[in-house]
Amino acid sequence: MNTTTKRPSPARARLLDAATRLFYEEGIHAVGVDRVIEEAEVTRATLYKQFGGKENLVLAYLSGEDEMLREMFAAAAASGAEPADLLDLVIDGIAADIRQRHTRGCPFINAAAEYPDARGAVRQLIGEHREWFRSTLQSAAEAAGLERPADVAASLVLLRDAALVGGYLDGEARVSPAFERTARAVVDGHRAH
Repeated sequence: MNTTTKRPSPARARLLDAATRLFYEEGIHAVGVDRVIEEAEVTRATLYKQFGGKENLVLAYLSGEDEMLREMFAAAAASGAEPADLLDLVIDGIAADIRQRHTRGCPFINAAAEYPDARGAVRQLIGEHREWFRSTLQSAAEAAGLERPADVAASLVLLRDAALVGGYLDGEARVSPAFERTARAVVDGHRAH
């Protein structure tokens, strides 16, 4: 049995890289498939062969963003950190993300603003991502022995949302330290007494 994972074709990878950059920097609806094709240096037929259309390319872009965050959580969990320290690693990771990668807001919030139909495939993927994020934070809070772990998770999701948007509007130098202070205060406020 072959257990190796199939690597994406170079053309698919170029399309996804171009779409990820363009959709995040300029907006999904503002970027047409011709622009993505030009940036990726592929043909229109290649885009349709690889993704079938723009919506599937958007879904692949958001799935990549979801995977990146899941990998960040997996790396923190695999670090050997004690459960009480894991949330600090997550807070550090979110702060680094605000400073270094997601400097134009949250890709999921940005996409949701462009796809108002809550029953559509894009919003379904966003909803699944947000539920995973919330439940993962809740599990980390439970493992750390925090009181009301669901409240901790809800607060941290809210703070991340606000920090990503605020980092874009007000600059990471102002927002990232405020996020870290506030997120740590939430965690510390729920430690068992």
